Amino acid sequence: MAEIGEQVTVHSVGRLKDGLKFLDTRKSGIPIRFTLGDGSVLAAFEAAVMQLSPGQTRTFEVPAAQAYGEYDPSFIECIPADALPGADELPVGQFIEVGMPDGPVRVKVLPQENGMVRLDHNHELAGKDLLFEIELVSVEHEDAVEHEKHDAGCACGCHRLKESLEAE
Repeated sequence: MAEIGEQVTVHSVGRLKDGLKFLDTRKSGIPIRFTLGDGSVLAAFEAAVMQLSPGQTRTFEVPAAQAYGEYDPSFIECIPADALPGADELPVGQFIEVGMPDGPVRVKVLPQENGMVRLDHNHELAGKDLLFEIELVSVEHEDAVEHEKHDAGCACGCHRLKESLEAE
């Protein structure tokens, strides 16, 4: 089984409860590759991967609150249409990138109301329970030096993930 700090390769199919696929690495032929504990995937996804040996599969559900959070209407930004050049050409119902101080952010363009452009900053999967089918394809085990760094308390935060997984 894989441990925190090890790099894993996983095939995954992600669906919503209505069956709509939002992820299918088998179809694309490109598995997901990440380091356990680096925070690049959902914590529940990491926990499921850590329970598998290479070649094993698992199906599990991640409730919205543990995935991308509940949908929050306060995340809708309203901007006066006359203050935004090209407001009438924005693709309603589609996602666009807007520049923010910390870098670009992907937002959904909602229909205008009362002369206001509305941009939804919620993640597109917010408020949705997710179903995953995963297969652990491979694990790249750490060498002894890397493993010792994680046991000694490194700065990557892996000890917090280990503690949270042990608490479950």
